[in-house]
Amino acid sequence: MSPIDQNLRRRRGTGLIALDPSASEGGYTLFAPLTGTGEVYLIDPHGEVAHEWKLPYRPGRHARVLANGNLAFSGVLPDQSALFPMWHKYRGGVMLEAAPDGAILREHRDPLQHHDAHHLGEGRVLYTALEPLRGADAAAVRGGVPGSEPDGTVWADTIKEVDADGSVRWSWSAAEHLDREEYALHPDYSREHWPLINSVVPLADGNVLASLRSVSAVVVISRETGEILWRTEPGTVSQQHAPTELDNGNILVFDNGVFRPGSDVPYSRVIEIDRSSGKIVWEYHDPARESFFAPFMGSAQRLAGGNTLVTDSPAGRLFEVTPEGYLCWEYVNPYFGGYRESEVRGLFPAEHNAVFRAYRYTARELPWLTAEAGS
Repeated sequence: MSPIDQNLRRRRGTGLIALDPSASEGGYTLFAPLTGTGEVYLIDPHGEVAHEWKLPYRPGRHARVLANGNLAFSGVLPDQSALFPMWHKYRGGVMLEAAPDGAILREHRDPLQHHDAHHLGEGRVLYTALEPLRGADAAAVRGGVPGSEPDGTVWADTIKEVDADGSVRWSWSAAEHLDREEYALHPDYSREHWPLINSVVPLADGNVLASLRSVSAVVVISRETGEILWRTEPGTVSQQHAPTELDNGNILVFDNGVFRPGSDVPYSRVIEIDRSSGKIVWEYHDPARESFFAPFMGSAQRLAGGNTLVTDSPAGRLFEVTPEGYLCWEYVNPYFGGYRESEVRGLFPAEHNAVFRAYRYTARELPWLTAEAGS
C-alpha cells in the first residue's frame, strides 16, 4: 500500500477540476507558481500547457501579457537581506519584459519594490516600494501591535513611476499624504509595514487606484496633488487585494475577509463597488461561504463577456464564475514546491502551490501563440 500524501491540497486533486464549455468564456490562463524558479505557464481551457516561459528569477508575485504580446514579470532580486520577517514572502526587486521565447528585453531593478508593477509601455513602470520611518515618524503611525517595529523602523509604502532609463517620472509617499488616524493599522497587525499597498493600478482618468491591505481601504490617488480623491467606506472591504477599474467605472475587488466587521465566520468574496455611491452592486462567494477563504493574496479579473476569473491564491486554485455566480471552470496549480529563503520557509514550511494572480487572455491577444501552433 502506498503511503498517503500528507499535503491536503495535492491530495484533493490538481489540474483541471471542472469545465462547462457552454458557460465558460474560454481563452488562455496565465500564472506563475510562487515557489517555482521562474516558470510561467499559459494553459488552455482543458488545463493543458500551451506555452511556457523559463525566467532566471523566482516570481516576485506575478506575470502579465502586455498589449504588445510580451510578458511582464516581477522577479525576486537575489541575495537581498530581509528587512522584516515577511519581506522575503512578498518582495520583488526585478521588473522585466520578456519576449514570447523568453528573451529578456529590458529590466528595471529596485531592491525595495514589492507586490505590484505595471508596465505602461515604452519601458515605463508603475510600482510599489518602501521607505523607512524611524523615531518620531515611526511613532506617528497609528495602530498595530505595540513594539512590533523591527529595530524601531516602520517601513512605509511609496509608489513610483520610472522611465525606461530608470529615472523617476512621478512618486507618492504614504508618509506624506495619508492621515495617520484615518489610515491606522489594524490592532492585530505588526507595525513593520504600513499601510501595505498590495496593488497599484493606473486609472483611465490618469489617477492611481491602490489597495491598502493593513488598513482595509481601497483608494484613488490624485496624480496631480497626491491627495486621496476617493476611498471605500470603512467595513466595505477587509484586508483586500487587487482592485481593478471596470469599463463602467466601477471597482472590482478581491475581498479576503480577514477581520471583517460583524462576521464571526471568515470567508472571501469578490465584489463590484459602484464608485459614485460606494455601494456593492455585485458579489460572488461560494454557496458554502466558509469553503472559499483566502486569508492572504488573491485576485479577480472581469472578462470581456461578463464572467469573472478568480485566483484563490493560497490554494493555487483558479476558477471562473458567471454573473449569476455559476462556477463554470476550475483548475488547481499542480506545481508544488517549498520556499527557498529560510525566513519564508520558517513561516510557511510545507510545499505550496500558491499563485498570486492569474490572468485570462483571448487567442486574439496572443497572435504569436497562433503562429507557434501553425509552425
